[in-house]
Amino acid sequence: MNNLVLRQETPADFKEVEHLTMRAFWNIHGPGCNEHLLVRKIRQSPDYLPNISRVAELNGKVAGAIYYTKAKVIRDKTEHDVITFGPLAVEPTLQNSGIGKALIEETVKLAKETGYSGIIITGEPTYYPKLGFVTCDRFGITDAEGKNYDALMCFPLNKELFSSVHGRFIISPVYEECENNEELKQLEAEFPKYRKVKIKDGFLMLLDKRLGVIEAVDGDVYYVKFWELSIPAKLGKDFNKDSVRPKVGDDVLFLWKRDGISEITSVCKNMLEE
Repeated sequence: MNNLVLRQETPADFKEVEHLTMRAFWNIHGPGCNEHLLVRKIRQSPDYLPNISRVAELNGKVAGAIYYTKAKVIRDKTEHDVITFGPLAVEPTLQNSGIGKALIEETVKLAKETGYSGIIITGEPTYYPKLGFVTCDRFGITDAEGKNYDALMCFPLNKELFSSVHGRFIISPVYEECENNEELKQLEAEFPKYRKVKIKDGFLMLLDKRLGVIEAVDGDVYYVKFWELSIPAKLGKDFNKDSVRPKVGDDVLFLWKRDGISEITSVCKNMLEE
């Protein structure tokens, strides 16, 4: 993307980035989201690292953002300073176009130049390894409860320094401050109202699957409404003659293929409307 500019966030960006973050995470992990409230609180936190955090601007409009905060790895009485990021948000109609990758690569470079030993995150285990992240068990690092899993990953910035980092990963308390329903309700009132959806299939749609609504059918082509886009799609291989076909108004999960016909994988029921 030749017109993509990565820069520090300014106060003039605040509301636009919060709105973008709201859209990026809406209905992903559950009905609605709270990541836009987290962004607002991170900016006010003493653990915020604005010198590393960045926004992505495409054709003069904010298209993504990444926020870094201070973190620690603690073992007995020994503390090691590390950093983490989150949320990493990309405008949903521009996802899978390289914006998130650009933000990570730029900020990893900035973090390395600043002298931090390493980055530790909890993230999508099928995505971040492509960018150089490895599981924390290789370094004797666990989460705060002493557990390891594929989503707990790290990126050593200084291999010599990071090789001595072992223990429990402790994030900033700001990440626990975005669960206040009253604050969330007040913040949501500042933005357009979006429909909340809860489905039994889960909400792990960050990489390939998306949640959309059938808005039209033309033969075997279904047009899926995804935010402001109308995406042509066909039924996936999991549909057979006995399967219930999607109809206009149905919620569906689909594999978004930008360069071809997308694939509907399943019809979903919004449990909030049952």
